Amino acid sequence: MDNLAHSLVGAWMAEAGLKRTTPLATATLVIGANLPDVDGLVTLAGSDASLYWRRGWTHGVLALALWPFVLTGLMLLWDRYVRRRRHPDLPPARFGPLLVLSTLSVLSHPALDWLNTYGVRLLMPFDGTWFYGDALFIIDPWVWLLAGAAVIMADARTRRSAAGWVVLGVASTALIMVPAFVPWPAKVMWAVGVAAIVWLRLRGTHVLSAQRVARVCGVGLLLYLGAIFVGSQVAAPRALEWLRSQSLHVERAIAGPLPANPFVRDIIALGPDRYHFVRADFLADDAGRFRISDASVPREAQPGPVIQAALSAPQIRGLANWLRLPTYQVDERADGWRVTIRDVRYSRMQSGGLGTAVVVLDGALRPVRVERP
Repeated sequence: MDNLAHSLVGAWMAEAGLKRTTPLATATLVIGANLPDVDGLVTLAGSDASLYWRRGWTHGVLALALWPFVLTGLMLLWDRYVRRRRHPDLPPARFGPLLVLSTLSVLSHPALDWLNTYGVRLLMPFDGTWFYGDALFIIDPWVWLLAGAAVIMADARTRRSAAGWVVLGVASTALIMVPAFVPWPAKVMWAVGVAAIVWLRLRGTHVLSAQRVARVCGVGLLLYLGAIFVGSQVAAPRALEWLRSQSLHVERAIAGPLPANPFVRDIIALGPDRYHFVRADFLADDAGRFRISDASVPREAQPGPVIQAALSAPQIRGLANWLRLPTYQVDERADGWRVTIRDVRYSRMQSGGLGTAVVVLDGALRPVRVERP
Protein backbone atom coordinates (compact mmCIF):
# COMPACT_ATOMS: atom_id res chain seq x y z
CA MET A 1 0.00 0.00 0.00
CA ASP A 2 1.00 3.62 -0.38
CA ASN A 3 2.51 5.31 2.65
CA LEU A 4 -0.40 7.73 3.00
CA ALA A 5 -2.65 4.74 3.72
CA HIS A 6 -0.16 3.28 6.21
CA SER A 7 0.19 6.64 7.97
CA LEU A 8 -3.56 7.21 8.18
CA VAL A 9 -4.11 3.72 9.60
CA GLY A 10 -1.52 4.42 12.29
CA ALA A 11 -3.09 7.79 13.06
CA TRP A 12 -6.57 6.22 13.08
CA MET A 13 -5.45 3.73 15.76
CA ALA A 14 -4.26 6.67 17.82
CA GLU A 15 -7.54 8.56 17.48
CA ALA A 16 -9.55 5.43 18.30
CA GLY A 17 -8.23 5.77 21.87
CA LEU A 18 -4.70 4.35 21.84
CA LYS A 19 -3.09 7.81 22.02
CA ARG A 20 -4.23 7.99 25.64
CA THR A 21 -2.12 5.01 26.74
CA THR A 22 1.24 6.80 26.97
CA PRO A 23 3.05 9.93 25.80
CA LEU A 24 4.42 9.59 22.24
CA ALA A 25 1.67 7.09 21.41
CA THR A 26 0.55 8.84 18.20
CA ALA A 27 4.08 9.27 16.88
CA THR A 28 4.84 5.62 17.67
CA LEU A 29 1.76 4.39 15.84
CA VAL A 30 2.39 6.47 12.72
CA ILE A 31 6.10 5.67 12.55
CA GLY A 32 5.53 1.98 13.22
CA ALA A 33 2.90 1.78 10.49
CA ASN A 34 5.58 2.89 8.00
CA LEU A 35 8.72 1.38 9.54
CA PRO A 36 9.04 -1.76 7.35
CA ASP A 37 9.25 0.52 4.32
CA VAL A 38 12.79 1.58 5.23
CA ASP A 39 13.72 -0.79 2.40
CA GLY A 40 12.33 1.87 0.04
CA LEU A 41 15.82 3.37 0.03
CA VAL A 42 16.88 0.63 -2.42
CA THR A 43 14.78 2.31 -5.13
CA LEU A 44 17.68 4.71 -5.45
CA ALA A 45 19.68 1.78 -6.86
CA GLY A 46 17.19 1.24 -9.69
CA SER A 47 13.92 -0.53 -10.42
CA ASP A 48 15.38 -4.04 -10.48
CA ALA A 49 17.09 -3.60 -7.12
CA SER A 50 13.74 -2.41 -5.80
CA LEU A 51 12.00 -5.58 -7.03
CA TYR A 52 14.74 -7.74 -5.51
CA TRP A 53 14.82 -6.17 -2.05
CA ARG A 54 11.45 -4.49 -1.50
CA ARG A 55 8.92 -6.24 0.75
CA GLY A 56 11.51 -8.77 1.78
CA TRP A 57 13.84 -8.66 4.77
CA THR A 58 12.23 -5.63 6.42
CA HIS A 59 8.74 -7.10 5.96
CA GLY A 60 9.61 -10.66 7.01
CA VAL A 61 8.98 -12.51 10.23
CA LEU A 62 12.41 -11.83 11.74
CA ALA A 63 12.21 -8.07 11.17
CA LEU A 64 8.61 -7.99 12.39
CA ALA A 65 9.77 -9.56 15.65
CA LEU A 66 12.57 -7.01 16.06
CA TRP A 67 11.01 -3.76 14.81
CA PRO A 68 8.76 -3.20 17.88
CA PHE A 69 11.75 -3.34 20.22
CA VAL A 70 13.82 -1.09 17.94
CA LEU A 71 11.03 1.47 17.68
CA THR A 72 10.27 1.37 21.40
CA GLY A 73 13.94 1.94 22.21
CA LEU A 74 14.17 4.87 19.80
CA MET A 75 11.03 6.48 21.21
CA LEU A 76 12.31 6.11 24.79
CA LEU A 77 15.64 7.68 23.80
CA TRP A 78 13.79 10.59 22.16
CA ASP A 79 11.61 10.95 25.22
CA ARG A 80 14.58 11.04 27.60
CA TYR A 81 17.14 13.09 25.69
CA VAL A 82 14.95 15.44 23.64
CA ARG A 83 11.34 15.68 24.77
CA ARG A 84 11.86 15.81 28.55
CA ARG A 85 15.04 17.84 28.33
CA ARG A 86 13.04 20.53 26.62
CA HIS A 87 10.07 20.10 28.98
CA PRO A 88 11.20 18.43 32.24
CA ASP A 89 7.73 18.67 33.75
CA LEU A 90 6.17 16.36 31.14
CA PRO A 91 5.28 12.78 32.19
CA PRO A 92 7.64 10.13 30.78
CA ALA A 93 6.72 7.68 28.06
CA ARG A 94 6.21 4.13 29.32
CA PHE A 95 7.99 1.06 27.96
CA GLY A 96 5.11 -1.44 28.14
CA PRO A 97 2.45 0.59 26.31
CA LEU A 98 5.01 1.79 23.75
CA LEU A 99 6.00 -1.82 22.98
CA VAL A 100 2.36 -2.84 22.52
CA LEU A 101 1.65 0.13 20.25
CA SER A 102 4.84 -0.51 18.27
CA THR A 103 3.82 -4.12 17.72
CA LEU A 104 0.30 -3.22 16.60
CA SER A 105 1.46 -0.54 14.18
CA VAL A 106 4.34 -2.55 12.71
CA LEU A 107 2.09 -5.57 12.09
CA SER A 108 -0.51 -3.37 10.39
CA HIS A 109 2.03 -2.66 7.62
CA PRO A 110 2.52 -6.17 6.17
CA ALA A 111 -1.17 -6.89 6.74
CA LEU A 112 -2.10 -4.09 4.34
CA ASP A 113 0.71 -4.92 1.91
CA TRP A 114 -0.41 -8.55 1.79
CA LEU A 115 -3.87 -7.51 0.65
CA ASN A 116 -2.74 -6.34 -2.81
CA THR A 117 -1.40 -8.19 -5.86
CA TYR A 118 2.21 -6.98 -5.63
CA GLY A 119 2.90 -9.42 -2.81
CA VAL A 120 5.00 -9.53 0.35
CA ARG A 121 7.60 -12.07 1.54
CA LEU A 122 6.39 -12.67 5.08
CA LEU A 123 8.82 -15.50 5.89
CA MET A 124 12.05 -13.67 5.03
CA PRO A 125 14.90 -14.24 5.60
CA PHE A 126 14.10 -17.95 6.01
CA ASP A 127 11.91 -18.38 2.93
CA GLY A 128 11.45 -16.04 -0.04
CA THR A 129 7.92 -17.16 -0.90
CA TRP A 130 5.62 -14.32 -1.99
CA PHE A 131 2.16 -14.06 -0.41
CA TYR A 132 -0.80 -12.28 -2.05
CA GLY A 133 -4.21 -11.25 -0.74
CA ASP A 134 -5.44 -10.09 -4.19
CA ALA A 135 -8.01 -7.78 -2.62
CA LEU A 136 -6.78 -4.16 -2.43
CA PHE A 137 -5.41 -2.05 -5.24
CA ILE A 138 -2.06 -0.59 -4.23
CA ILE A 139 -3.77 2.82 -3.84
CA ASP A 140 -7.25 2.61 -2.32
CA PRO A 141 -9.22 5.82 -1.71
CA TRP A 142 -11.71 4.13 0.63
CA VAL A 143 -8.90 3.25 3.03
CA TRP A 144 -7.87 6.91 2.90
CA LEU A 145 -11.42 8.07 3.56
CA LEU A 146 -12.28 5.69 6.40
CA ALA A 147 -8.93 5.92 8.17
CA GLY A 148 -8.58 9.66 7.64
CA ALA A 149 -11.99 10.89 8.80
CA ALA A 150 -11.36 10.92 12.56
CA VAL A 151 -7.75 12.02 12.08
CA ILE A 152 -8.87 15.12 10.23
CA MET A 153 -11.51 15.90 12.85
CA ALA A 154 -9.01 15.63 15.69
CA ASP A 155 -6.03 17.31 14.05
CA ALA A 156 -7.47 20.14 11.96
CA ARG A 157 -7.74 22.54 14.90
CA THR A 158 -5.25 25.19 13.89
CA ARG A 159 -5.01 27.18 10.69
CA ARG A 160 -1.73 25.48 9.76
CA SER A 161 -2.99 21.92 10.25
CA ALA A 162 -6.32 22.75 8.60
CA ALA A 163 -4.48 24.19 5.59
CA GLY A 164 -2.38 21.02 5.34
CA TRP A 165 -5.45 18.80 5.35
CA VAL A 166 -7.15 21.01 2.76
CA VAL A 167 -4.14 20.65 0.44
CA LEU A 168 -4.11 16.88 0.94
CA GLY A 169 -7.86 16.71 0.42
CA VAL A 170 -7.69 18.67 -2.84
CA ALA A 171 -4.80 16.54 -4.13
CA SER A 172 -6.48 13.22 -3.28
CA THR A 173 -9.80 14.42 -4.71
CA ALA A 174 -8.05 15.29 -7.97
CA LEU A 175 -6.60 11.77 -8.09
CA ILE A 176 -10.12 10.38 -7.87
CA MET A 177 -12.04 12.87 -10.01
CA VAL A 178 -9.67 13.41 -12.94
CA PRO A 179 -8.76 9.89 -14.23
CA ALA A 180 -11.25 8.42 -16.67
CA PHE A 181 -10.75 4.86 -15.36
CA VAL A 182 -12.34 5.76 -12.01
CA PRO A 183 -16.08 5.01 -12.43
CA TRP A 184 -18.55 7.81 -11.82
CA PRO A 185 -20.29 6.06 -8.86
CA ALA A 186 -16.91 5.97 -7.09
CA LYS A 187 -16.44 9.68 -7.77
CA VAL A 188 -19.86 10.41 -6.31
CA MET A 189 -19.16 8.26 -3.23
CA TRP A 190 -15.84 10.04 -2.72
CA ALA A 191 -17.45 13.47 -2.98
CA VAL A 192 -20.14 12.48 -0.47
CA GLY A 193 -17.52 11.12 1.92
CA VAL A 194 -15.37 14.25 1.75
CA ALA A 195 -18.44 16.46 2.21
CA ALA A 196 -19.44 14.44 5.29
CA ILE A 197 -15.98 14.89 6.84
CA VAL A 198 -16.05 18.63 6.17
CA TRP A 199 -19.56 18.90 7.66
CA LEU A 200 -18.57 17.02 10.80
CA ARG A 201 -15.44 19.12 11.21
CA LEU A 202 -17.26 22.42 10.76
CA ARG A 203 -19.67 21.46 13.52
CA GLY A 204 -16.78 21.97 15.91
CA THR A 205 -17.00 18.48 17.43
CA HIS A 206 -14.81 17.86 20.46
CA VAL A 207 -12.18 15.19 21.04
CA LEU A 208 -14.57 12.53 22.36
CA SER A 209 -16.67 12.85 19.20
CA ALA A 210 -13.55 12.37 17.11
CA GLN A 211 -12.84 9.20 19.08
CA ARG A 212 -16.34 7.88 18.44
CA VAL A 213 -16.01 8.68 14.75
CA ALA A 214 -12.65 6.86 14.72
CA ARG A 215 -14.21 3.76 16.20
CA VAL A 216 -17.14 3.80 13.80
CA CYS A 217 -14.78 4.34 10.86
CA GLY A 218 -12.55 1.56 12.19
CA VAL A 219 -15.45 -0.88 12.14
CA GLY A 220 -16.28 0.31 8.64
CA LEU A 221 -12.67 -0.13 7.53
CA LEU A 222 -12.46 -3.67 8.86
CA LEU A 223 -15.79 -4.58 7.26
CA TYR A 224 -14.63 -3.06 3.97
CA LEU A 225 -11.33 -4.96 3.97
CA GLY A 226 -13.09 -8.18 4.88
CA ALA A 227 -15.73 -7.70 2.20
CA ILE A 228 -13.31 -7.04 -0.64
CA PHE A 229 -11.15 -10.00 0.40
CA VAL A 230 -14.16 -12.30 0.43
CA GLY A 231 -15.27 -10.79 -2.89
CA SER A 232 -12.01 -11.84 -4.55
CA GLN A 233 -12.24 -15.32 -3.07
CA VAL A 234 -15.78 -15.69 -4.42
CA ALA A 235 -15.13 -14.16 -7.85
CA ALA A 236 -12.20 -16.40 -8.82
CA PRO A 237 -13.95 -19.82 -8.72
CA ARG A 238 -17.11 -18.41 -10.29
CA ALA A 239 -15.06 -16.96 -13.15
CA LEU A 240 -13.47 -20.38 -13.64
CA GLU A 241 -16.90 -21.95 -13.92
CA TRP A 242 -17.97 -19.31 -16.44
CA LEU A 243 -14.86 -19.79 -18.58
CA ARG A 244 -15.32 -23.53 -18.58
CA SER A 245 -18.90 -23.02 -19.71
CA GLN A 246 -17.40 -21.14 -22.67
CA SER A 247 -15.48 -24.33 -23.59
CA LEU A 248 -12.14 -22.96 -22.36
CA HIS A 249 -9.79 -25.22 -20.43
CA VAL A 250 -8.49 -23.30 -17.41
CA GLU A 251 -6.70 -24.57 -14.32
CA ARG A 252 -6.99 -21.78 -11.77
CA ALA A 253 -7.83 -18.10 -11.52
CA ILE A 254 -6.69 -15.02 -9.60
CA ALA A 255 -9.18 -12.23 -8.86
CA GLY A 256 -7.39 -8.90 -8.57
CA PRO A 257 -8.78 -5.45 -7.66
CA LEU A 258 -9.37 -2.46 -9.89
CA PRO A 259 -8.69 1.16 -8.87
CA ALA A 260 -11.41 2.70 -6.66
CA ASN A 261 -14.03 0.09 -7.62
CA PRO A 262 -14.67 -2.58 -4.96
CA PHE A 263 -17.56 -4.06 -6.98
CA VAL A 264 -15.44 -5.24 -9.93
CA ARG A 265 -12.64 -7.78 -10.16
CA ASP A 266 -9.98 -8.27 -12.81
CA ILE A 267 -9.75 -12.05 -13.26
CA ILE A 268 -6.64 -13.70 -14.68
CA ALA A 269 -7.27 -17.37 -15.48
CA LEU A 270 -4.43 -19.76 -16.23
CA GLY A 271 -4.86 -22.27 -19.03
CA PRO A 272 -2.27 -24.84 -20.14
CA ASP A 273 -0.73 -22.39 -22.64
CA ARG A 274 -2.72 -19.13 -22.40
CA TYR A 275 -3.76 -16.47 -19.90
CA HIS A 276 -7.42 -15.50 -20.16
CA PHE A 277 -8.76 -12.19 -18.82
CA VAL A 278 -12.26 -11.72 -17.44
CA ARG A 279 -14.04 -8.75 -15.89
CA ALA A 280 -16.35 -9.73 -13.01
CA ASP A 281 -18.97 -7.14 -12.03
CA PHE A 282 -20.89 -7.90 -8.83
CA LEU A 283 -23.53 -5.25 -9.63
CA ALA A 284 -24.36 -6.57 -13.11
CA ASP A 285 -27.17 -8.99 -13.83
CA ASP A 286 -26.44 -12.68 -14.28
CA ALA A 287 -26.02 -12.36 -18.04
CA GLY A 288 -23.44 -9.57 -17.80
CA ARG A 289 -21.64 -10.50 -14.60
CA PHE A 290 -18.68 -12.00 -16.46
CA ARG A 291 -17.17 -10.92 -19.75
CA ILE A 292 -13.87 -11.27 -21.57
CA SER A 293 -11.91 -8.08 -20.92
CA ASP A 294 -8.73 -8.57 -23.00
CA ALA A 295 -7.38 -10.91 -25.63
CA SER A 296 -5.62 -13.95 -24.22
CA VAL A 297 -1.82 -14.06 -24.25
CA PRO A 298 0.65 -16.96 -24.36
CA ARG A 299 1.75 -18.70 -21.21
CA GLU A 300 4.92 -20.75 -20.98
CA ALA A 301 4.29 -23.38 -18.34
CA GLN A 302 7.81 -24.77 -18.94
CA PRO A 303 10.07 -22.01 -20.33
CA GLY A 304 12.61 -23.19 -22.88
CA PRO A 305 16.38 -22.60 -22.88
CA VAL A 306 16.17 -19.19 -24.56
CA ILE A 307 13.76 -17.87 -21.95
CA GLN A 308 15.74 -19.47 -19.13
CA ALA A 309 18.90 -17.77 -20.42
CA ALA A 310 17.09 -14.41 -20.48
CA LEU A 311 15.84 -14.89 -16.92
CA SER A 312 19.39 -15.61 -15.76
CA ALA A 313 20.59 -12.13 -16.76
CA PRO A 314 22.00 -10.51 -13.60
CA GLN A 315 20.42 -7.16 -14.54
CA ILE A 316 16.92 -8.62 -14.01
CA ARG A 317 17.45 -10.87 -11.01
CA GLY A 318 14.92 -8.79 -9.10
CA LEU A 319 12.30 -9.11 -11.83
CA ALA A 320 12.96 -12.85 -12.23
CA ASN A 321 12.47 -13.34 -8.49
CA TRP A 322 9.29 -11.23 -8.40
CA LEU A 323 7.48 -12.61 -11.47
CA ARG A 324 4.20 -14.31 -10.67
CA LEU A 325 2.29 -14.49 -13.96
CA PRO A 326 4.95 -14.12 -16.66
CA THR A 327 4.50 -14.06 -20.41
CA TYR A 328 7.36 -14.05 -22.92
CA GLN A 329 7.85 -12.95 -26.49
CA VAL A 330 10.91 -14.49 -28.17
CA ASP A 331 12.17 -12.89 -31.40
CA GLU A 332 15.04 -14.58 -33.21
CA ARG A 333 17.65 -12.27 -34.72
CA ALA A 334 20.63 -12.82 -36.99
CA ASP A 335 23.01 -12.59 -34.04
CA GLY A 336 20.87 -14.12 -31.27
CA TRP A 337 17.51 -13.51 -29.63
CA ARG A 338 15.44 -10.70 -28.17
CA VAL A 339 13.25 -11.81 -25.26
CA THR A 340 10.48 -9.54 -23.92
CA ILE A 341 9.40 -10.43 -20.40
CA ARG A 342 6.14 -9.18 -18.91
CA ASP A 343 4.04 -9.91 -15.85
CA VAL A 344 0.39 -9.84 -16.90
CA ARG A 345 -0.70 -8.49 -13.51
CA TYR A 346 0.59 -5.07 -14.56
CA SER A 347 1.64 -5.11 -18.22
CA ARG A 348 -1.95 -4.59 -19.41
CA MET A 349 -2.26 -1.42 -17.31
CA GLN A 350 0.74 0.36 -18.78
CA SER A 351 3.16 0.14 -21.67
CA GLY A 352 6.45 -1.01 -20.20
CA GLY A 353 7.21 -0.03 -16.65
CA LEU A 354 6.68 -2.37 -13.71
CA GLY A 355 7.09 -6.04 -14.54
CA THR A 356 8.51 -5.52 -18.04
CA ALA A 357 12.03 -5.96 -19.42
CA VAL A 358 13.71 -6.88 -22.70
CA VAL A 359 16.81 -9.09 -22.66
CA VAL A 360 19.04 -9.33 -25.72
CA LEU A 361 20.99 -12.60 -26.03
CA ASP A 362 23.84 -13.51 -28.36
CA GLY A 363 24.04 -16.75 -30.34
CA ALA A 364 25.48 -18.60 -27.36
CA LEU A 365 22.50 -17.54 -25.17
CA ARG A 366 24.61 -15.10 -23.19
CA PRO A 367 22.88 -11.89 -22.06
CA VAL A 368 24.26 -8.93 -23.99
CA ARG A 369 22.13 -6.11 -22.60
CA VAL A 370 18.83 -5.39 -20.90
CA GLU A 371 16.40 -2.77 -22.19
CA ARG A 372 13.65 -1.11 -20.21
CA PRO A 373 10.68 -0.27 -22.49
